[in-house]
Amino acid sequence: MSKKHSIILVDDHSILRAGLRSILNSRPNLEVIAEVDNGIDAVKTALLLKPDLLITDLSMPKKNGTDVIIELKKRLPELKCIVLTMHSGDEHIHPALTAGANSYILKDDSHEELLTAIEIVLNGKIYLSPSICGNNVQEYLNTSNLSHKPKPSTAFSALTKREKEILKLIAEGYRSKDIAELLSISIKTVDKHRTNLMKKLGLHSISNLTVYAIQNGLVNPN
Repeated sequence: MSKKHSIILVDDHSILRAGLRSILNSRPNLEVIAEVDNGIDAVKTALLLKPDLLITDLSMPKKNGTDVIIELKKRLPELKCIVLTMHSGDEHIHPALTAGANSYILKDDSHEELLTAIEIVLNGKIYLSPSICGNNVQEYLNTSNLSHKPKPSTAFSALTKREKEILKLIAEGYRSKDIAELLSISIKTVDKHRTNLMKKLGLHSISNLTVYAIQNGLVNPN
């Protein structure tokens, strides 16, 4: 009997996770061993269970998919990661690939497309949805240094990783105390980051920060 590859599903929609679990578990060589609905639990669960494959959305509560991949690739370098998302723009694709994603699939793609991606990724190759294989993405993949990052050209791209994490959590409605606990930092540090965010972005209220986070794909408008 061939080895079963273990999979963790990360998505904040329970119906989607249930459908994926049913499809994947029907395959003799695949087994979903856990599913979580936010990025922080995704990291904790993956570090605990050490799966072969992580299938994750990008827009999720507490920690986005790109940051999840960055953290897990550092600590579990053999882990394969597939992004399964609704976001088809280069502003989402490029950071995910730079983070270490082995595949980028759209939720509009068929189940067969996802299964093909899983097979190819588990064999050590990169797979992109045919829907996003435009010239700019292909050029990006063919560059000699995939980890090269362009200089920030907008206020959003100039934000630090921590600032984006805090902006996301603010937009999701978390208070300073909650954010401090989630990120293991002091409330004073959270408030300082929030002040810096408002100065950098030229915004002056939590509602404005929330709208900005939605516009830049940090949180789902729903």
